[in-house]
Amino acid sequence: MKKLIIVESPAKTRTISKFLGKEYKIISTMGHIKDLPIKELGITMNGTIDIDYVTIENKDDIIANIRKEAETADEIYLAPDPDREGEIIAWHIDQEIKNVVKEPGKIYRIMFNEITKPAVIEAIKNPSNIDIQRVRAQQARRVLDRWVGYEVSPILWQKIAKGLSAGRVQSVTLRLICEREESIRIFKPQEYWTINGLFARNSDQLEASLTHIGKKKIDIKNKKEADNILNQLKKQSYIVDSITDKTRTKNPLPPFMTSTLQQSAFNRLGMPVRKTMQLAQQLYEGIPLDDQKVPIALITYMRTDSLRISETALKQARSFISKSYSKEYLPPHANIYAKKKGKTQDAHEAIRPIDVTLTPEKVKKYLPPDAAKVYTLIWQRFVASQMKSAQYAQRQVVLKGGQFIFKVTGSTLLFDGFLKVYGIIDEEEEKEKKVIIPKDLKAKEPVDLTKVLPKQHFTQPPPRYTEASLIKELEKEGIGRPSTYATILNTIQARSYTTLDNKKRFTPTELGMTVTKLLVKHLPDIINVKFTAHMEEELDKIAQGDLERDTLLREFYKAFKKDLSDFKKSIGVGKKHVETTDILCPKCKKTKLVIRFGKMGEFLGCMNYPDCTFTSNFKRDETGKIQLIQPEGPILLEEKCPECGRQLRQVVGKFGPFIACSGYPKCTYIHREKASFKCLKCKKGNIIKRRWRGGIFWGCDQYPECKFAVFGDIEETPCPLCQSPFLVKKVAKDGKITLFCHNKTCPYKIEKEEATA
Repeated sequence: MKKLIIVESPAKTRTISKFLGKEYKIISTMGHIKDLPIKELGITMNGTIDIDYVTIENKDDIIANIRKEAETADEIYLAPDPDREGEIIAWHIDQEIKNVVKEPGKIYRIMFNEITKPAVIEAIKNPSNIDIQRVRAQQARRVLDRWVGYEVSPILWQKIAKGLSAGRVQSVTLRLICEREESIRIFKPQEYWTINGLFARNSDQLEASLTHIGKKKIDIKNKKEADNILNQLKKQSYIVDSITDKTRTKNPLPPFMTSTLQQSAFNRLGMPVRKTMQLAQQLYEGIPLDDQKVPIALITYMRTDSLRISETALKQARSFISKSYSKEYLPPHANIYAKKKGKTQDAHEAIRPIDVTLTPEKVKKYLPPDAAKVYTLIWQRFVASQMKSAQYAQRQVVLKGGQFIFKVTGSTLLFDGFLKVYGIIDEEEEKEKKVIIPKDLKAKEPVDLTKVLPKQHFTQPPPRYTEASLIKELEKEGIGRPSTYATILNTIQARSYTTLDNKKRFTPTELGMTVTKLLVKHLPDIINVKFTAHMEEELDKIAQGDLERDTLLREFYKAFKKDLSDFKKSIGVGKKHVETTDILCPKCKKTKLVIRFGKMGEFLGCMNYPDCTFTSNFKRDETGKIQLIQPEGPILLEEKCPECGRQLRQVVGKFGPFIACSGYPKCTYIHREKASFKCLKCKKGNIIKRRWRGGIFWGCDQYPECKFAVFGDIEETPCPLCQSPFLVKKVAKDGKITLFCHNKTCPYKIEKEEATA
């Protein structure tokens, strides 16, 4: 009997095939096989809402192979990932094969949270059918996103610049970043002072902070107030007013779900969200350990917002803790963590190691370094979640002189509990640990104020979002889903709506701010935080069978269509949208400068264009005020022109910087980067680097006689398959590098680590 299992990832086929018998054939879809068309909306609304799915490019052969294998199979198991995206893949496969299989009733849907032999066999023994409600929830999300993207983006192309995009969740995320930047720009620092006192008792010293004057909490606004208090402090006699001892408990954190894994990997490892998810995917699908031919799945499914742990995993963890760290670290009962009410999408398990006895020390020698770090983080978090709480002895000392009250708190770790594994202490605890309180200090005994330490401070603006803090905000507001966060953060950078500063914090670009202002003004619902969160709840209702897909879509489109129509009417036809500044044009002195967007980015231009052609680059200071940037002149270089002997110079042209002769126009020499190999077409010309409005290309210097050209950059690494002397190099806006052979008949293609600055 032939049994066919269809998964969506080729890595899964390798992992699963090692523990199933020969009667099983395992094939991969290589991701989605169908989607909405690229150049058309693909959605029609008549009596019903119809979705026009088309085969994704280069998937025809894959579908043909699936149909061929399905024809001869006795049982078929659809086993894509256990989430909505996996469900739609399974549904599309079912649509393709149900007319060619022997018995359509033998097509099953199976799901497993971990790729292990027991989990897969259990899934095969207990197959189910495709969850059509989950399919409809995914369809609804896809249609909503398509409407917003395809209907709004062309307006942005028309009014601002080509290549822009709007997105139902993407635009709301961008709004959060832009509003935070506005808050930073309008922020006015407020002065305040703190006062610490250094107290002595015999040979011991103790530093404490002034907290109250009488019953009133201190609020010192300036130096004058601080000096007045300092003068009064020096006149007082001080005693230890009270000493309070208590035991404080710090509970372990729950195991990871997707969002908390993303945040912790960023905060503890400095790892971008996209990379974290790529590595987690590898750990889930399987990585070879001691046997390079046998991949081993190391973690459970990594796209989840559940905190549930299976009984088997809990028993294994408790046994491991008892043996490895002693029973002292084991709580009487397993720690159970409640899931978030009303916001949990698919109740899988939390993210955990499949086999807790595969410690980070055992597996790290087999794993790539970054994959080992992510596995260590997941392993530590899970094991720690099932350990006892940490216990601290906390002592607070209150010192009093007249009506002035000083306080200091110190903390001593009595029992490390889960910290033995997780080993992280927050900033407040670290601060308390450093406080040394004399052991024999007693209440009501006198102390001497030996030194007063006043310090000036200024309130700080709200911080810019990092990937971690932005995900935390999205999750708090109910925007998007953890599985979509990596794509959202990637898109707002790839579209040049945001950049990351040197502290890896999101800063909106002029383009991002302009797009957001336009959308907030004309499409207030689409870019509204509460509305977007409400839509997520409605999608969950569809998945649960509590709401019809088309009911939601019709209600959304009715309001959206009206707002869209008003948007189109309000902006009119013709001139591009510009942001007006308060800077008078320094050339014509008649009108204000405006921010425009061109091929090379944003610039300032006169509102009176074309009568006045003034333009300038610009930057903003910390308050958002615009400052004009004077253009740099040509930079003379030490190298000499090979044609006339004059100095070469670097100049900036229409397509960016280049090197040319300083004797121009008498000498027209322009320096060209030259490849080490001859033209592959004419065999005699040199291949040189050129620039055009579309970017970089390499072409033969015998043009127009020889028209050989490669659009994009190149890397002079021979192709491993066909031995061509170079590979074409594409760098996406998110830094992702793809190398592929220029020879169209050669299939070689590889992705590299992202480019770094």
